[in-house]
Amino acid sequence: MQIEYQANAITCAMFMTAMAGNPLSVELAAKATDTQITWSGWAIAAIVPGLISLIVMPYLLYKLFPPEIEEMPLAKQMATDELTKMGAMSVVEKIVAVVFCGALVLWATSEIHHIGATTVGMLAVVVMILTDVLTWDDVLNEKGAWNTMFWMGSLIALASALSKSGFIKYVAEGAGRMIESAGISWTLAFVLLILIYVYSHYGFASVSAHIGAMYAAFLTVAIAVGTPPMLAAIAFAAMSNIMIPLTHYGGGAAPILYGAGYVSQNDWWRLGFIITTVNVAIWLILGGAWWKVIGLW
Repeated sequence: MQIEYQANAITCAMFMTAMAGNPLSVELAAKATDTQITWSGWAIAAIVPGLISLIVMPYLLYKLFPPEIEEMPLAKQMATDELTKMGAMSVVEKIVAVVFCGALVLWATSEIHHIGATTVGMLAVVVMILTDVLTWDDVLNEKGAWNTMFWMGSLIALASALSKSGFIKYVAEGAGRMIESAGISWTLAFVLLILIYVYSHYGFASVSAHIGAMYAAFLTVAIAVGTPPMLAAIAFAAMSNIMIPLTHYGGGAAPILYGAGYVSQNDWWRLGFIITTVNVAIWLILGGAWWKVIGLW
């Protein structure tokens, strides 16, 4: 359960379309600071720190929270038997696979054809409806998706209005002057802002709510003190996912995995703090070096 939860957070941080709140971060960055994050730009920036986190995290969890069963020699055979029982892929499964691969290609090549990630997602849904993979009732029953779309639209409209009114610029410049007067460099200020942003997630039960409440404000302040806009936008967007494992209510998958009852709340919080802290260090230090190589700063 812990491996699944921790890996989910890392992979969500690696791709723009891996978590519902990520497109919200992209839109807020564009509306508040005119910083345009592309799918490929996000993926390139996140691939190195993401892969390092995926390698380090299971080993660290194995040492901190060792499993009761250490060997399962029959696991491979059990998996093979179950796949055999499932038989060949159905027509519907093949259509879904093709649609998924097509969407992935369109997302990855957005800089060439300039089709937005949201448009590609909607196109995928339309294709699945036309091929009877989904029905309109299936779409209507996705209450969580409609709820997310409603709140995202409201938050994006609010961010756009605040930006046009000059309020965000006023707050960012004021905070920037305070930091500059304290003699703090932009790199130290950026790290401090990241740490506050991440660990404040203890007070949120929704990633999208956290992004909506704090992402645009922290991004504009970071830029005001001298942080390169694209570096700040991608870093805060990625950290919006890295912080998910802090608590047993920190993300959408948390109640399901924690509710299974295999991990106590004390262990969940202890492991969440340790792994999140290690991941933040990986993304800021090793990720920072990678971001220097690819020219984000």
